[in-house]
Amino acid sequence: MKIKLETLKIKNYIKRHKKKTILLVILLIFYAFCLPKELFTKPTSTVITSNKGELLGALIAKDGQWRFPHNDAVPQKFKTCLIQFEDEYFYKHPGFNPVSIFNAIKQNIQAGKVVRGGSTITQQVIRLSRNDRPRTYFEKLKELILASRLEFRASKEEILAYWSSNAPFGGNVVGLDAASWRFFNRKASDLSWAEAATLAVLPNAPKLIYPGKNQQKLVAKRNRLLKKLLVKKVIDSLTYDLAILEEIPQKPYKLPQIAPHLLQKVNKEKKGQFVKTTIDKNLQNQTNLIVKNHYNQLSKNGIHNIAVLVLNVKTRQVLSYVGNAPTSIKNQKDVDIIDKPRSTGSILKPFLYTAMLDQGELLPNSLVADVPTNFGSYQPENFDKKYAGAISAKLALSKSLNVPTVRMLQSFGLEKFHHYLQQLKLKDIKKSANYYGLTLALGGAESNLWDLCKSYASLASTVNHYTENSSRYFKSEFVAPTFYADKKIDFGEKSSEKIIFDAASIYLTLESLRDVNRPNTEQNWQFFDSSKQIAWKTGTSFGFRDAWAIGTTKDYVVGVWVGNADGEGRPGLVGVQTAAPILFDVFDKLPNSEWFDKPFDEMTEIEICAKSGYRATTICEVKKMEFVQNSGLKTAPCPFHILVNVDASENYQVNTSCESMDKIKQQSWFVLPPLMEYYYKNKNPFYKSLPKFRNDCLGEVQNAMKFIYPTEISAVFLPKDFDGKQNELIVKVAHSNADATLFWYTNHQFLGTTKEVHHFAINSKIGNYNISVTDNFGNEIHQKIIIKE
Repeated sequence: MKIKLETLKIKNYIKRHKKKTILLVILLIFYAFCLPKELFTKPTSTVITSNKGELLGALIAKDGQWRFPHNDAVPQKFKTCLIQFEDEYFYKHPGFNPVSIFNAIKQNIQAGKVVRGGSTITQQVIRLSRNDRPRTYFEKLKELILASRLEFRASKEEILAYWSSNAPFGGNVVGLDAASWRFFNRKASDLSWAEAATLAVLPNAPKLIYPGKNQQKLVAKRNRLLKKLLVKKVIDSLTYDLAILEEIPQKPYKLPQIAPHLLQKVNKEKKGQFVKTTIDKNLQNQTNLIVKNHYNQLSKNGIHNIAVLVLNVKTRQVLSYVGNAPTSIKNQKDVDIIDKPRSTGSILKPFLYTAMLDQGELLPNSLVADVPTNFGSYQPENFDKKYAGAISAKLALSKSLNVPTVRMLQSFGLEKFHHYLQQLKLKDIKKSANYYGLTLALGGAESNLWDLCKSYASLASTVNHYTENSSRYFKSEFVAPTFYADKKIDFGEKSSEKIIFDAASIYLTLESLRDVNRPNTEQNWQFFDSSKQIAWKTGTSFGFRDAWAIGTTKDYVVGVWVGNADGEGRPGLVGVQTAAPILFDVFDKLPNSEWFDKPFDEMTEIEICAKSGYRATTICEVKKMEFVQNSGLKTAPCPFHILVNVDASENYQVNTSCESMDKIKQQSWFVLPPLMEYYYKNKNPFYKSLPKFRNDCLGEVQNAMKFIYPTEISAVFLPKDFDGKQNELIVKVAHSNADATLFWYTNHQFLGTTKEVHHFAINSKIGNYNISVTDNFGNEIHQKIIIKE
């Protein structure tokens, strides 16, 4: 009943005083909306911290101020100092303090000028948000109204945070966080009582008193505040005595710049924000020092740029990000090379090897040809310009041989390999497979350190996840890494189907890469128990412009690029000599990792021919059991063992025309094609060539020969000597019969004969030639060449 009566009274009052009521409503609406939605809109610095919140670097705000982004947390020491100095009744007043205002007006009238403001912290926040307008009484009235409104909208702690984030601290330093680093080189939560007191009194007159100016006045103000804290028993006498002895900073410190290139990268995506990254500050500092030390040496050879990226395989987080060496502006020190496309060199070879294992076209120890090779005008060469004849695919990868790689790529299919690289999402490989040609695996394409490290980490993670999750894969295994601490990598749903490569093929590739010899003094690293087990690969681009080294363990990936940002090549700019030492120095700072668990569910144990590495046949002399990828069951059986009939001494082949059946011995013989044999037996002294038939035997003698150089129709350029005389063309042929005599012809004109070593110098002019070689058994081979200057 009473409520109804009161309501009736209000209605009657409104009817009698309509104008007053309307005015009151307008004032209330104005009061409700008088405060801007955003109090502070000035640009802020981009700030990045480590995974533990340690400052890594900051960029000055667009308006030239060191103004860190708004921080809701105000450290207790500073909060206490601020309230005791600026506004003792902060927690009791509604945004303004009538007593302080009255006392301020009284003192100002007596002095004839403004000597005291009487503003509360809340009023100061309003004044800061209004860009410090002239301090008139009318402006004070507006601040009072806005301050009371702010008290309705924000809590006391939020108001303190507004003040701490936007108060001026002298010079171009704004806000507590920036001031703590600029004046004391530490974060605000680590300030001492003396330091907190110093910063609490600075905003009172930041243009007149700050470190480096009017030091004595600043010390006096700080000490008065500390004395007040002592009297109020906020601090004890010992703390006070020690605090007043602390010196005032003489000048601002430079802000840390521990990861400058990552800071620039973050600034592009989150400008003006406070970003917690995944960087391990300790590791970042160590990596910076490693890069600096190597740069000091490499720069003597005109090599000025280095980039290093370290990833956590399991979380796919970036632990260290060094975008460039501490070089000069002239040598482009500000360029972040981690995401810049560079020629890959041999760094893509492991992906070809893995793809061929995955497709069942290769076993790790299968022999592949390493002989002089021509594909039209393209003639790949090994780095040392030597040939092994035949070498296991695993060893060819660990030695990074170019010729076997190109032959494997040609056999596997350029389009297929290109498709695999597309699945890896190497964004800089944009052209078609035919554009790159067979150089695709040797540096004919470009990629960047970010994508390559991502791919190596994904390979390692695939094996980890497969063995940890009951032989299942994650659908988003090849996801990009992150350097944002608040972003958790989602590897997707589990699947029984492989994503790109099966776990066994990856594991066998990592096994091959683990056998790569380390640089310099670490040649016999595998004999030291304390040594880290790392699967790693180097690469060197054509013209010595780019040197790469990427390695992975079960837990970490380290990627290194060395070179010149402008693309200048330098002698000695080789992956194993310049990038690999940096890689191992960084790995030495990382914890040891166990080796990968073998993915048995993707592997099968089969008989392997010990000599050829292929699936064993019944005539293979020595067999061994070996775990291979399941798709390895599709590979061809050993093609290099044949059954031959020999005499009791095993020195000659025989047949029934020259030996009785009971004395003929059937023997398994390991036989390589002539060209492979020619080079293979030079490095394998126990290799036994197929014996020739005994002289008294009838029947066809099997003889084979092949050109070593040139191997295909090609153009040959003959340089001239210093005297202007054109060099001779040296043609080489391999023959399976050591006793054969070869007869040489060019354009049907007889040139001469050779025995044992079949090299022939042809003194020819510019033109087209048909070279013919016939042996004394009637076999003949031909090769067309074009001789040019």
